[in-house]
Amino acid sequence: MPGDHSSAQSFGRLAAELHELDNVEATVEHVIQFALQAAWCNCASVVLIAKSRRPQILTLTELYQSQIDAAAEPLLTVIHDEAALLITDVKTETRWPAQWRGGLLAAGIGSAIHLPLLVAGRAQAVLSLYSEQPHGFDNDDVAVAHILARHASVAISSARHRASMDQAVDARRAIGQAIGILQERYNLDTDQAFEVLKRYSQDINRKLRVIADELIATRHLPQRH
Repeated sequence: MPGDHSSAQSFGRLAAELHELDNVEATVEHVIQFALQAAWCNCASVVLIAKSRRPQILTLTELYQSQIDAAAEPLLTVIHDEAALLITDVKTETRWPAQWRGGLLAAGIGSAIHLPLLVAGRAQAVLSLYSEQPHGFDNDDVAVAHILARHASVAISSARHRASMDQAVDARRAIGQAIGILQERYNLDTDQAFEVLKRYSQDINRKLRVIADELIATRHLPQRH
């Protein structure tokens, strides 16, 4: 059964704490620590889903690695179906390969809940909670896990958005600095210098930000091949 961490007050504190975090890694770690402090969860982890829809392991555990090695079962099932998955007894579970089952049993896992973290109806991550005991999660535990997943979904989405905005600001700053270097060196105006960067980016198939960073670091445009 959930302990104190299942209370509305605890989830309120969690939401406030997550709001204060400024990056994805810290947000994920805070969600995991919250889950681990609940008496009904012995192990927890998160896998982020990249834009390519491939799993991107952010908080790596051997449990997740065994799933990736075994064709990501049942991780891919959760990503594909975008629905929570409760595994009541790992030992008797037959939906996935023996390699997956053996990996979890060797780690002392008896049951698990995998929950997609949804934003706009699409999974952006998977939160997994593990118990050492078979049938380690009752209906109340599952309900609390869904609440945690909703908080985690909002927090990770916000952290990703902030990270994306920060990267965009950094990219604009770097490109602006690179334009300034070209203007000074070749007596170009802003538009002309930007066109030079853009042409190099297209010619050598590298991102504009990468071209700008190299120019800033070396004071030379990259070689064309």
